[in-house]
Amino acid sequence: MSQPLRIVLLYSAMLAAIAAVGLVQSWPLALSILNLCLISAIMALGVNMQWGYGGLFNVGIMGFAALGGVAGVLVSQAPRPEAWAAGGVGLVSALLSLGVTVVLASYGRKLLPEKLRGIGTVLIIVIGYFVMRRFFYPAVDAIEAQNPAQFGNIGGAGAPIILSWIVGGLFAAGAAWLIAKIALGLRSDYLAIATLGISEIIIAVLKNEDWLTRGVKNVSGLDRPVPYEIDLQRADWFIGWAQSLGMDTVEASTIFVRLCYAALFLGVLVILMWVAERALNSPWGRMMRAIRDNRDAAAAMGKDVTARHIQVFVLGSAVVGVAGAMLTTLDGQFTPGTYNPLRFTFLIWVMVIVGGSGNNWGAVLGGFLIWFTWVQAENWGPMAMEAVTGWMAADSALRAHLLDAAPHMRLFIMGLVLLVTLRFFPRGLVPEQVRR
Repeated sequence: MSQPLRIVLLYSAMLAAIAAVGLVQSWPLALSILNLCLISAIMALGVNMQWGYGGLFNVGIMGFAALGGVAGVLVSQAPRPEAWAAGGVGLVSALLSLGVTVVLASYGRKLLPEKLRGIGTVLIIVIGYFVMRRFFYPAVDAIEAQNPAQFGNIGGAGAPIILSWIVGGLFAAGAAWLIAKIALGLRSDYLAIATLGISEIIIAVLKNEDWLTRGVKNVSGLDRPVPYEIDLQRADWFIGWAQSLGMDTVEASTIFVRLCYAALFLGVLVILMWVAERALNSPWGRMMRAIRDNRDAAAAMGKDVTARHIQVFVLGSAVVGVAGAMLTTLDGQFTPGTYNPLRFTFLIWVMVIVGGSGNNWGAVLGGFLIWFTWVQAENWGPMAMEAVTGWMAADSALRAHLLDAAPHMRLFIMGLVLLVTLRFFPRGLVPEQVRR
């Protein structure tokens, strides 16, 4: 079977499965799954750029997605003039102190004699830390004291939240550039450990820095780029439209809003897919695959391997950051406590592996398939246990134990999907096409 035909058949089957959920369960549920499938597909596309193009093993996806979520808060929340009046000067002074310390440490390493270079750099950093601390902590205390039950943070720019998708990508790209300058010289296994550790640090910072995004107190009620259901239910044009379709106004408003989200997310996915396909099939893409397959040979041919790795690492992380901001937009809230490696690292990697690394169509398909399975497995587990234990007595202790354990079938099903795929499709459902 040719690959284009396989792509058409697999994508058609995936859409049919989502439509079946709409027909059997409900259309709002099917559209919720579709929206999260689109966001997951964009995350998988970003990881595929790093691993499929460049062979970079990044397991810090969670941190980049969280930085995208931060952008949603800092862009869309209303400004808090009282917080800035209380601690803005101190906060800016702390940031300036940090910048001056970085500049002095950089120049100090160049200007100081070699024997004094190490101790001089450490001395500059220590002095800079205490100067920054002198401004930072009083400012943070003052900001967090401003109506802490409701706010206690610096707020945001008050701009449309859809702009946070771009800002989230820039946040993630900036963090990725910094990480790449430090860690991309490491071996792939050490790079994985480094990125995992850095992502945990990012989450820890977001959970504890209340002045920025309220920490574990969460930020809710974020702006939306689509209409609110309650406004639609009060609009005469919408009530008439729903009645003309024979639908309940409440259900129609839910479906309408989720369709609006789906249209926005699909637009972003199509743009990113078009750019990713152009890049993959360009001379740059062929160079990246050559570096991935044999970096020593590529370096011998004059290719700057480190610079190209930095490029693809930053680009892939930026795409993940965009998806993180979209997820916060869809949720309408930012909750640092919900970022965990299972959801934002393990599942995304399974999407890329099952779909087919090195192939954008495969990564997107994997995003759809794995998220759909992840959501539906929550129902499949209890249904399977009910079928297996149906012959047992109602008061059987074994039956009660198995039914209690049914929710854990979700992880079992995911592992089964991964194992079956690797057994019969070791290069993924839509493998990379090797052109010679």
